[in-house]
Amino acid sequence: MLRHGLAGLMAGACLIGASAAGFAHDSWISRGEYRNPVTGEWCCGDYDCFAIPADKVAVGETGYEIRHIGETVPYERVLPSEDGKYWRCHRPDGTRRCFFAPRTGS
Repeated sequence: MLRHGLAGLMAGACLIGASAAGFAHDSWISRGEYRNPVTGEWCCGDYDCFAIPADKVAVGETGYEIRHIGETVPYERVLPSEDGKYWRCHRPDGTRRCFFAPRTGS
């Protein structure tokens, strides 16, 4: 019984940690007052932005390709990521609001 209780406690701690990390990054995007470079709408509301693993993103000819969802983000719609990770912010219907990419070297 103790082992099952401990497993449940560990699972709960992992969920809390994951959700706190997502909220923290949502906050840097909100605090930065980022807007979609084309539409001007705010990038972020609560829990609208999620990190995308670098191996799921490819640099394409016309923009960043988010492989697992089959979406290409034109370069003129990309914002610089403050933490060096890829982020996608979306509307309630799932369409992209903003996309953040790591800065490239010059």
